[in-house]
Amino acid sequence: MAVTIRDVARRAHVSVATVSRALTSPELVRPETRSRVLAAATELGYQPNRAARGLITGKTGNIGIVVPDLDNPFFTGVLKAVQARAMQADYAVFVADSDEDPVTEAKLVHAMAKQVDGVVLCAPGLEDSQIYEVAGATSLVLLNRRLPGVPAALMDSAGGMHAVIDHLVALGHRRIAYLNGPRTSWSNQERRRGLMAAVAQHDVDLVDLGPFAPRYEGGLQAADLAVAADTTAIVAYNDIMALGVLARLRDRGISVPGDVSVTGFDDLTYAALCSPALTTVAMPVAQAGRTAVNLLLDWLDSDNTEVPQIVAETQLIVRGTTTPPRK
Repeated sequence: MAVTIRDVARRAHVSVATVSRALTSPELVRPETRSRVLAAATELGYQPNRAARGLITGKTGNIGIVVPDLDNPFFTGVLKAVQARAMQADYAVFVADSDEDPVTEAKLVHAMAKQVDGVVLCAPGLEDSQIYEVAGATSLVLLNRRLPGVPAALMDSAGGMHAVIDHLVALGHRRIAYLNGPRTSWSNQERRRGLMAAVAQHDVDLVDLGPFAPRYEGGLQAADLAVAADTTAIVAYNDIMALGVLARLRDRGISVPGDVSVTGFDDLTYAALCSPALTTVAMPVAQAGRTAVNLLLDWLDSDNTEVPQIVAETQLIVRGTTTPPRK
């Protein structure tokens, strides 16, 4: 039979109420009494009932995460990091996929709010006013979206994209195509911010294409347009789109990097495994996922009015899909 709180109380020679206080509000119990209760709980292998503990503390012991597309390995990487960090803190994780639909995204946060202590909203497509509205329903942390007044774990996409253009220009490329992701995407806006700064700095002839779906099929569609524009380098919004570009160029008999250079963004596992291996920008996905959980737990346990927004650095990874253009 499962060990109960009464068994712990009997072993520690205290009341059930004292055991409850020792486990949930230790500051209300004398240190020696709390030590005796903890020793008894450890000896018996007692695991507090999450629902019962919630009635006492007002917390569920759950957090939620909403992602736009679980088919995208970028978001599964985030999820693994969030779940690992949450488990360390003894929190369960509820996961939902909005299928890149902002209306669904808002509905999911409201539905989760009844069952969790807070939500990590990953790369949301909601407008700013809508994010503030859902933030009123539960404690909220954003991942890869910056908004004043809301805690956020961010990755330096603008700096990463600037590094991509610096690299291509150093190789000798001057006519470069950028394949946009969704126009409403904050990540795309950040990448464009770094792109436009680098283009202006180096006087690059930019061919601005899209938007395209941030998927393999989007890359298939975009490749033909980039080739028709007579560019020597193609910069894709993300790695999955870049893989679609590589496939379409291969089908057309266009050599990469001999005829055209290609870059991605995110550094998914596939980027290193494709042939040639993809030059891309490594996003600190695991770090951002852990940071998001830490911010949420701090937000839940603190009365601090400070709203932290922590930015993690990105890194250019040069592989086999970029080379100097043919003369």
